Amino acid sequence: MARCAICGKGVRVGMQVSHSHIRTKRTWSPNLQPVRTVINGRPVRMQVCTRCLKSGKVKRAL
Repeated sequence: MARCAICGKGVRVGMQVSHSHIRTKRTWSPNLQPVRTVINGRPVRMQVCTRCLKSGKVKRAL
């Protein structure tokens, strides 16, 4: 569900470590933005990470 449509970046899993070194599982979600973009001449809505938006891998439809 939380996956970039361009690069495929998804949820990462790791450990949250407290000051007393108690470790619990947690997840990091990518910063996804709903974007209208033009694909094959038609506007399409997709979830794109901010790195792909910033690097210009996807062009917004106006």
